[in-house]
Amino acid sequence: MTTALITGATAGIGAAFARRLAADGHNLVIVARDEKRLSEQATELHDRHRVEVEVLRADLSQEEGIAAVEARLSDRKNPVDLLVNNAGFGNRGRYLEVPMADELTMLKVHCEAVLRLTSAAAASMRERRRGGVVNVASVAAFVPRGTYGASKAWVVQFTQGAARDLAGSGVRLMALCPGFVRTEFHQRAGMGVDNVPAWMWLDADKLVEAALKDLARGKALSIPDPRYKALTGLMKLAPRRAVSRASASTGRRYGPN
Repeated sequence: MTTALITGATAGIGAAFARRLAADGHNLVIVARDEKRLSEQATELHDRHRVEVEVLRADLSQEEGIAAVEARLSDRKNPVDLLVNNAGFGNRGRYLEVPMADELTMLKVHCEAVLRLTSAAAASMRERRRGGVVNVASVAAFVPRGTYGASKAWVVQFTQGAARDLAGSGVRLMALCPGFVRTEFHQRAGMGVDNVPAWMWLDADKLVEAALKDLARGKALSIPDPRYKALTGLMKLAPRRAVSRASASTGRRYGPN
């Protein structure tokens, strides 16, 4: 039986990955900051799907949190076969309105933690010549829109580059780029989403199903919905200045309260 480790596992996309992978018979290591929620989730998944669920409390904005997950991924006696780097958050406010400490925390979680955890997992997986890593990015990676978009663009570029370097090793890496998904993300960031059109919202469980299919196909980039595939395709064709203006307008319309 294989084991999957999921960061940010107690809500949203991370919780959807946990439900799907447990239902498919994978043992889990679930990672988040809230130990109570982790324990409740572990009990529910174990009781429903009869899989082993290990709880690892870790704050990936802190050095000790990243190191703890690195150590678990490096454990050759209890190997992890699939890593889902899902932990992340948004900051309320535009550039220069967000405290520098918060911007740096975002880069630590979205970039440093992703780099270190991917590297720990991939090194172990390459020795066994099998394994997979899903790094959750965002369609925001394709538009010039603040530190969040920039950090997710880094995730996409890093993952695609690492996937090329590991081609033929048995290790698959994929950047997952969802659009709007109903999770706790926007509420935690204080972002208003009441004006977001209904057609722009994605279902987390369907998103995960599409993502896992793309990973099995060996894709290094997954945009798991035709609507967002079309939007990102248009953004690549449109002039950069026009995309920037549209992004700024959309941010004001659908961004922080």
